[in-house]
Amino acid sequence: MTAYMDLIFLGLVVALILYRLNSVLGTRPEQPQIKIVSKKEFEKIYDMIQGKIKEDEKFADIKVSETPADEVLKNIEFDKVSFLKRASKAFEMVLEAFANRDLQTLKMLTTHKLYEKFEAIIKEREEQNISAESDLIRIDEMEIVDAQISPKNIAQIAVKFKSDQINVLKNAQGEVIEGDENFVQQITDVWTFEKNLNNNSPVWLLNSTKKKQ
Repeated sequence: MTAYMDLIFLGLVVALILYRLNSVLGTRPEQPQIKIVSKKEFEKIYDMIQGKIKEDEKFADIKVSETPADEVLKNIEFDKVSFLKRASKAFEMVLEAFANRDLQTLKMLTTHKLYEKFEAIIKEREEQNISAESDLIRIDEMEIVDAQISPKNIAQIAVKFKSDQINVLKNAQGEVIEGDENFVQQITDVWTFEKNLNNNSPVWLLNSTKKKQ
């Protein structure tokens, strides 16, 4: 169970909307902001993610081929397959939370700096009476593309998601002002998760998103 818990993508749960999270939030915080997750909070998140972890046709097979990141990851207790399996669910859950303006979930699963960006976008849309709709059709490809451990023992893992999505923004009258309800976009995102290896928390938080052109 410890191996599984260690892989929870708390942060992700881990959105850009469905509207292409990364194109709006594509930044990497210069100074990672780590928050401590209490046992009670962790258990709540763990149960939430476990409830989401089930096989379905949306998700492609997980790539476990060797990458340069493996050299870094061998220095920490890490199960790549379990981590990526939870990453796919975190990806889905963050997108859903962002679209549904679920700030509570986003706050619990992301670093403070990234959460503030989500919150600002959501509030701006509320003020303009703009709503977002998104449908994650399928994750076609998912793999770890980078991993780093800072001198302060902060681990960061970047995961590439190539997915098929339908994303639209609508005005107060329900008219589409961006996107196409009948058009499936193939979007490539790189999401970076981080964890402080100096504490016992098994939680990984989403700290940055980037849209890959």
